[in-house]
Amino acid sequence: MIIRREKRKLPLLNTTSTADISFMLLIFFLVTTSMDMDKGLSRQLPPIEPPEEMVTERQVSARNVLRIHVLVNNQVAVNDELTDISALKSKVETFVENAQNSAQLPEKHERTIALLGKCMVTDKHIIQVKAERTSSYDTYFSVQNEIVAAYQTLRNRLAQQRFGRSYVECSEKEQEALREYYPQRISEEYVKEEGGAR
Repeated sequence: MIIRREKRKLPLLNTTSTADISFMLLIFFLVTTSMDMDKGLSRQLPPIEPPEEMVTERQVSARNVLRIHVLVNNQVAVNDELTDISALKSKVETFVENAQNSAQLPEKHERTIALLGKCMVTDKHIIQVKAERTSSYDTYFSVQNEIVAAYQTLRNRLAQQRFGRSYVECSEKEQEALREYYPQRISEEYVKEEGGAR
């Protein structure tokens, strides 16, 4: 005689609300979690030129170049003179603006800019930033911040004079005209440990 045992049924768990709970937890963590924003400097790299179109080094007049060097001991030299970082902004402003048309500062020439008309500008200036490999990032970024702050101050001042409002309140075309008047021209290089620049 064969004895058949009755199969036991496993109790089922009610999982209908599990998806809802998971979704609510996901929303909770998305809302309460703070995302760290990447901080950095806005820089646009030049486009890659085909080898046949590559231009050899150009000669730039010494008066058009402001040389800023971040030294090994995190000191800053402007045109080979030690300078405090707090004074860097005003030096960059004076250099880029050249209000007195000094022979030691960038040469000015006449240019017609939309919305501004004929202007005397120093748009051929170059700010050369050179950093030693062993210098700290904090010093390097402080130097970059001071340079950017100088350009912002110059553009704000010109926006107030010409348009009666700050740079950020100007329209896109007005901002473009202000950027043409004071173009941000920064050249960067670092010094290799062996002593050569790259």
